[in-house]
Amino acid sequence: MSEKTVRIGIIGGGGIVRTRHMPGLQKIKGVEVTAVANRSRESSEKFAKEYGIPDVVDRWEDLIDRPDLDAVLIGTWPYMHRIMSVAALDAGKHVFCQARMAMDYEDAKAMYLRARQADRVTMLCPPPHGMPGDYMIQKLLKDGYVGRVYAASVRTFADGVADPEAPFHWRQNRDLSGCNTLILGMLAEVLRRWLGDTKSLSAHGKTFITDRKDPATGQRRRVGMFDTLMISSETASGALVQYAFSGVTRFGGHDTVEIFGSEGTIRYDLTANEISGARKGDKELKPIPVPKELVREWTVEQEFIDAIRTGKEAHPDFWDGLKYMEFTEAVYRSAESGRRMDLPFERL
Repeated sequence: MSEKTVRIGIIGGGGIVRTRHMPGLQKIKGVEVTAVANRSRESSEKFAKEYGIPDVVDRWEDLIDRPDLDAVLIGTWPYMHRIMSVAALDAGKHVFCQARMAMDYEDAKAMYLRARQADRVTMLCPPPHGMPGDYMIQKLLKDGYVGRVYAASVRTFADGVADPEAPFHWRQNRDLSGCNTLILGMLAEVLRRWLGDTKSLSAHGKTFITDRKDPATGQRRRVGMFDTLMISSETASGALVQYAFSGVTRFGGHDTVEIFGSEGTIRYDLTANEISGARKGDKELKPIPVPKELVREWTVEQEFIDAIRTGKEAHPDFWDGLKYMEFTEAVYRSAESGRRMDLPFERL
């Protein structure tokens, strides 16, 4: 493989950029992170000093326009993803965009349509949920372990936003986060990979803690996102899937995905990264060990660089993101209107 130097600019140096993307990029030979534009000059300079980045740029637009950059990594909040991604593609840059992909379906569609016209790599950050067992689950399904898939259950009950005195967070601001909530979009992307597209869904959503103190103003403000969601859906292949999400439940247990079919059952404990299963004739679920060669490691940054250097596909791409954003928005439309939603919204 060619080790052509790839020069990258960073827009938004938040938590996941610091903990995952920068360490991942710094391990790859021939990759140079040469410029950063954060929310303020001060935070940009701090980030640059921490990671040895030579240039600080005050305006993200100026970073995108730099002719010495091959790619842009966008780590901002979702409300800026569309405008930055489209601008970067217009400037001939490869784009790696942090999940969640965008504010809503329309933003995601604009990103996908622009990417379809470009000859650049457009990749989204994949969810870490279920990543170690991802390849094994796909293999089990492909090999017919459960037979025909009849139903599935996705359950994630946690207490991440259960404290009513916890401050208002940007993820609870619909103007910044759009229709994303909890880990809905992330697990929708995972389930689509395993079970295919969703055909229809009905959702109920509720916000139990309706207001919180804004740390910037000291005033109470309305929480714009659901903190609990229940979803019933059907896949294009006919399987029925139920999703249950809550961020305000105490001692909710491990996040799990269960897949039930004509010949057997698979249970994936996402929290413990443990897969178990049973087939017709078994008395109980038994552990399914994952061979070392099927353990999916975090190689996200390497996959992005490989795609730039070789032209091979990298996933999730903007089409994958569009599909999970479509699912996420359909959940919100259904929960807010009380109607069933049919998918896709349109043919693209």
